[in-house]
Amino acid sequence: MPVDALLLRKTVVLGSALIYWVGVFLQASRVRRRIGRSPNLKPKGLKEQLLWLGWFLVIAGWFGQPLLLSHPGHPFFSLIPFLFLPAGLVIGVLMVSGGYAGTLWCYAALGDAWRMGIRRREKTTLVQHGPYQWVRHPIYLFQTLMLIGVILLLPTPFLLFLLGLHLVCIYIKAVDEETYLLNTHGTEYRDYLARSGRFWPGRGR
Repeated sequence: MPVDALLLRKTVVLGSALIYWVGVFLQASRVRRRIGRSPNLKPKGLKEQLLWLGWFLVIAGWFGQPLLLSHPGHPFFSLIPFLFLPAGLVIGVLMVSGGYAGTLWCYAALGDAWRMGIRRREKTTLVQHGPYQWVRHPIYLFQTLMLIGVILLLPTPFLLFLLGLHLVCIYIKAVDEETYLLNTHGTEYRDYLARSGRFWPGRGR
């Protein structure tokens, strides 16, 4: 593939990481101003600290993979030839763009109820509109969509590993959030569980 095409892919991946995580920072700042305190940015307990560490590795890898390709190195960080397809550029850009648009939709639906972590004594609004009509954790769905798009753009063993790490983290986090929300909202959340999917539209878990 021409050098210019590879540079375009690397630029899209690096730009998507920057836009996404700057967006998270801006969202956290906006909610903090609205509610007058941090939206639970500091992890509570060992489990959340490990999850935050896992996501830090995902973020660092998302930013770092385009730079690692600039220098010959370990095959773990190099392109997988049979997955490096011309169509991956178009499909990857569409998935990254669609995933971020979906994330903004989630932010709009959540409003001031958006949180990064769990505060057990806090009772936030149970949001059931927008993408939350069908999926309980659509932000995680759209994050995953973006990461798959990134892999289509730059298919490396390292990014495949990060996708696996991300899936483990979102599963653990989703289960914790559902336990908290079930304890907080009781029957209302139990009914919501029965008619929504965890990461994909559908009834139940």
